[in-house]
Amino acid sequence: MDITLLDEELASVLESFPVFDLWADLHATRARAAEMRAKLIGKLPKVESVETEDHSITRSDGPNVPVRVYRPKIKSGQLPGLLWIHGGGYCFGSVEGDDYVVRQLVDAVGCVVVSVDYRLAPEYPFPAPMQDCLDALKWLANNTEMLLVDPDRLSIGGISAGGGLAAGLALMVRDKTDIHLIFQLLLCPMIDDRCVTSSSYMITDKRIWNRHSNLIGWKHYLNKEETCEKQPYESVSQYAAATRATDLTGLPPAYIAVGSVDAFVDEDREYAARLQESGVAVQLEVFDGGFHGFEFIAPKAKISKNAREFHYQALRNALFAC
Repeated sequence: MDITLLDEELASVLESFPVFDLWADLHATRARAAEMRAKLIGKLPKVESVETEDHSITRSDGPNVPVRVYRPKIKSGQLPGLLWIHGGGYCFGSVEGDDYVVRQLVDAVGCVVVSVDYRLAPEYPFPAPMQDCLDALKWLANNTEMLLVDPDRLSIGGISAGGGLAAGLALMVRDKTDIHLIFQLLLCPMIDDRCVTSSSYMITDKRIWNRHSNLIGWKHYLNKEETCEKQPYESVSQYAAATRATDLTGLPPAYIAVGSVDAFVDEDREYAARLQESGVAVQLEVFDGGFHGFEFIAPKAKISKNAREFHYQALRNALFAC
C-alpha cells in the first residue's frame, strides 16, 4: 500500500497500530480486539443521552439470538428503527464491540437501533450469521409496539462484514418476507467473495484489513477448504455475497460509503452503479485518503468526523423525510 495515498492524520494514526497475525489464534485475536477497543473508547467522551436494554430472541430451531436495543432518552413516542449489524470480517466483532459506535449513531440520528450479536465464522459459517440477522429483523418488525418503533420506517445497516450481511439481508427480505424496508446503510460493505477487483489487491499492510485477511475471512464464512485465490468459488449464494445477485430491482434505497484506500472501494463502487442501473436510489460517498473503517478506528481525525456526519445525515434524511 502506498502510504502517501492516505489522509495525513490517518497515516499518523496508522503508525501506532500493532502488527500481528489475526488468524494465528482466533480466540486470542477476538480478546485482544476487545481490549484495544475498550482502551480506545475509554479515551472518548461518554454518550449519556442513550439508554439500552438487552434481549434474547428465542428460536425453536437454534440457539437464542442476543440483541441490544438503543433508544434516545429524550425522545418519546414511535421512532424509526434500524437493525445494526457489526463488522469483523465475518469472524470477529460483537454487539459489545460496536456499543460506542451505535450509541453515537443513536445520539446523532434519534432513532431506535437493534444491534444483533450474530454467530461468527468459522465456527458458524453461512447461513448461520445471516439467519441470526433475519431473526433479529423479524423480531424488530414483530415488536414495534413494545419497542415504540414506527412499523413503516424500518431500515437495516452495518459496517464491513456487517454491511455485507445487511446487503444480503436486503435481498433476502425482498425475496422471502413481507417486511418493508425503507433504507439500507452500507458502510464499507464486504460484498464480493471473488476478490478480483483492482482494489482487492491494493492493501497488503498487516496493520489494517488487507487482502490476506479478506481471502481468509471469505474462506471461513463460506466454509471452504481453500481461499478463492487457490480455488475460485462457484455457486455462492447472493445472500452471502450480494455482488453475486443478478437482479437488484426492488431493493430499498441505499447509502454506500467507503474510503479510497480500502480493498472494498471497487466492489462497493460497482455495486452502487448496478443498484442505480436497476432503479434503486443510491448515495455513494468515497472518502479520499480513508482506509478500511477509518471513521471509527481513528475517530478524532477530521476526515473521520466528516465521514460520520455524512453517514448520520444520510440516515436522518432517509428515516425522517418520509
